[in-house]
Amino acid sequence: MASPVYPSDLHDAEWALLAPLIPTRKPHGRPRSSDMRRITNGVFYVLRTGCAWRYLPREYGAWQTVYYYFRQWRRDGTWIQIHAHLRELARLHAGRDPTPSAAIIDSQSVKTLMGGVRGYDGNKKLVGRKRHILVDTEGFLLAVVVHKASIPDRKGGQWVLEAAGGAYPRLHHIWADQGYTGTLVRWAAQEHGWTVQVVYPQLRQLKRYAPELLDDAGHEPGFRVIPRRWVVERTFSWLIRQRRLSKDYERLASTEEAFIYLVGIRLLLARLAPA
Repeated sequence: MASPVYPSDLHDAEWALLAPLIPTRKPHGRPRSSDMRRITNGVFYVLRTGCAWRYLPREYGAWQTVYYYFRQWRRDGTWIQIHAHLRELARLHAGRDPTPSAAIIDSQSVKTLMGGVRGYDGNKKLVGRKRHILVDTEGFLLAVVVHKASIPDRKGGQWVLEAAGGAYPRLHHIWADQGYTGTLVRWAAQEHGWTVQVVYPQLRQLKRYAPELLDDAGHEPGFRVIPRRWVVERTFSWLIRQRRLSKDYERLASTEEAFIYLVGIRLLLARLAPA
């Protein structure tokens, strides 16, 4: 499969970046009979179109084979490792340090359609899961945790910060919305020495917490982009453009987490090797 068949397929420059990161076969295993480029293109096709694995076009070979590699690399952390390597390359390409010193945290509630772990989000009035993500100031993923929507942001935020763990030694500052006030701010400072800055977007909150941003009449002067928060919101928009993530179609939360990292991989490849 040397050239793209569908728009979701990798072009040659992207594959040249990705190919060295694909795990090799086991030392004493049988030689691979599958084309790894065709396998990865099949996974990206499912992500972009949202089709069921059984409906994968024949150009990608047997759907069972494509699914096997997707599942295997989800279970052994390959997708996360590939994403981490490409993220560091993209940050270097942008003139930044490979690891970030600041990040933004937020969550997105989505409906579930296939059962599994789920809960009721009273704010969004839906039954489903929350995608909790931590991104750097470029919008690149740093950590992802998917959990039931009934868990409050303070608790889910703690989980995603624990997932980031010690992987980012330079990290010291995090921007968040008002849903993370209180216990998470104190926990992040005590456990990791991180400062969590809450950004208040609404007028009534500006009057209480940041009156200096208002004009003499007590109004917010014109349109104003919410500082830093727009970065993570843009990342969420990247996710829902992929039909597989328009809703939660997965029974396992770990499967959805893998698809979220795949979105990041696809975007990083496009950034590093534009067509």
